[in-house]
Amino acid sequence: MKQNRIYYGGDYNPDQWPEEILDQDIPLFQKAGVNLVTLPVFSWAKLQPSEDEYCFEWLDRMIDRLWEAGISICLSTPTAAQPAWMSRKYPEMLPVDISGLRRTHGKRVNFCPNSKIYRHFSTRIAEEMGKRYGKHPAVALWHVANEYGTYCYCPQCEKEFRQWLKQRYKTIEELNARWNLAFWGHTVYDWDEIVIPSERNDDYRFYQPVYLDYRRFMTDSNLNCFRAEYDILKRYSPEIPITTNISGFIQQLDQMKFCKYVDIAGWDNYPWPTDPPARVAMKHDLMRGLKHGKPYLMIEQAPSQQNWQPYNVQKRPGELRRISYQAMAHGADSVMYFQMRQSIAGVEKFHSALISHAGHENTRVFREMAQIGRELSAIGGQTVGAVTKSQAAFLFDWDNWWAVEGSNGPSKDLRYLEQVEKYYTGFYKRHIPIDFVSVEDDLSGYKVLAAPLLYMVKPGFADKVRNFVREGGTFLTTFFSGITDENDRVTLGGYPGELSDILGIWVEETDALRPEQSNCMKGLGTPFQGSFSCGLLCDVVHLTAPDTKALCIYGEDYYKGSPCVTCRPYGDGYAYYVATDPEPRFIDELVGLLISECGLAPALDAPDGIETSVRENENGRFLYILSFQKEDTIIDLSQTGKHFRNIVTGQKAENKLLIKPFDCYILKEEI
Repeated sequence: MKQNRIYYGGDYNPDQWPEEILDQDIPLFQKAGVNLVTLPVFSWAKLQPSEDEYCFEWLDRMIDRLWEAGISICLSTPTAAQPAWMSRKYPEMLPVDISGLRRTHGKRVNFCPNSKIYRHFSTRIAEEMGKRYGKHPAVALWHVANEYGTYCYCPQCEKEFRQWLKQRYKTIEELNARWNLAFWGHTVYDWDEIVIPSERNDDYRFYQPVYLDYRRFMTDSNLNCFRAEYDILKRYSPEIPITTNISGFIQQLDQMKFCKYVDIAGWDNYPWPTDPPARVAMKHDLMRGLKHGKPYLMIEQAPSQQNWQPYNVQKRPGELRRISYQAMAHGADSVMYFQMRQSIAGVEKFHSALISHAGHENTRVFREMAQIGRELSAIGGQTVGAVTKSQAAFLFDWDNWWAVEGSNGPSKDLRYLEQVEKYYTGFYKRHIPIDFVSVEDDLSGYKVLAAPLLYMVKPGFADKVRNFVREGGTFLTTFFSGITDENDRVTLGGYPGELSDILGIWVEETDALRPEQSNCMKGLGTPFQGSFSCGLLCDVVHLTAPDTKALCIYGEDYYKGSPCVTCRPYGDGYAYYVATDPEPRFIDELVGLLISECGLAPALDAPDGIETSVRENENGRFLYILSFQKEDTIIDLSQTGKHFRNIVTGQKAENKLLIKPFDCYILKEEI
């Protein structure tokens, strides 16, 4: 079923109210331009009041009423929150936490992902829903469960973990070798001697190879829950796309792997009020990267305040529209919210909604949402399916994220996401589009590949980088890279391991600085001049190839004068290494150098605080312009040599385009 419009709507929980609430809500949905609602996400208890009893009639009426009003359905299986009777009758389905305590019923996503009881009941209700609604014309999208991510440490998980390890390593000897279990005398001689890493043994903190594999195992465990329901729904409606929503930027699950099995990626965008625009843009770009550059769905965002943050700051006038347009600018084909009607009680009662506790449309938030709805209606399906074409890519790897932050040393302040964001921001400020790629992706279409903090180098990836650079690409990596293999075993022969020959360096040792400490980097002339501060980690670097050039050296401490930024020509390309954590000013200059050397150029030159991006499909090229400035700005569109039309108003865009604070434009390039 091909999407022909930008989906606009979100989570709706009418089962929490008398059915007559539809008489009030449907007219309000129509006034707001809502064309899709998600239900019944947390209604398992109402749909299945006992083990052998199902009650779908109320849902039938709601789906039919909404469809008659011209509103389609994103139909969710309710399997994120099992009924109380199920938890009471089958307590073994409840998860055991990392300390060894079994949880009681409550909250949500509160099940063991390896529970056979949970799998039995979740697939049964998916089957019932597939049979009943698989051919219903209202259903535009299937949505499985909600925000997977529970870890469990129960006996069943331990048993399944052992089987998972058998499949991965085949023999107990290979397991001992890959985990280096000779360390601390942990050698095992039987699969049943393996225990899961938890607070009962602290191996989740002190034995990284076990910790890493348990995270991989939990990704597969949650993924298997999703796939079991997915396969059933596909049998009944093969043409309807199936998704699930990723909870923000969670670390628990390998989302690259998870999204191989969804038809379209979906995520929940909940930025903090203090998040810089580049951070939010980066998260959107990563979501687009989960399906190799294909558009994704923004399944949730807050209309205004978010109840779970310590200070429930309201979105300022125009802010909701801007973050909605920012999502579309980076590849979203939906603008959806949690929630449609504000809850009357419970933890989310102060989470904002289209329809507030006031119960009418006479609110600022409703008016702003209605404006967005009208604009999306005017856009129609013009931008649906449009892609972003990038020549610069960032490597992102969940295994690497886990390994970096699970490592005992060299610094507790080491944060993978933070380092990626620093370099991403340099490209963002220059309006250079970015793709996020995995170690499995083809790199041949890119001119630049950035891989900050590439601590873990998986089998074959160094060869892929080698070929990329040899064929003319520019590769950038940083300190604490090339250290281990996929099992967190150090690659012997000197850091940065398999990347050493590409970079032409040897890292002898790494100095971890305390927060109050710093060093400085001194440029050696062209391209870097002057001095820059740095800290966190300082690699002591030696040049090992005659053509490797030091671009900056340390200014202080016993390694004063040794290289801290290097560049090596390799084949037809270049490999850069940044041996420390520089101040933003240096990263900005370095990114500017890479962009210039590689011939990258933005679609539109604009000042800092103005975000631009381009998406294109069979309908044409669309230029997105958003203002994060506090002052009016004039953008000169004539620099592009193109003419544009505003696809919301239909009017031609003036060459001198006035951009006010919070303004958002989607301009179509005219032929």
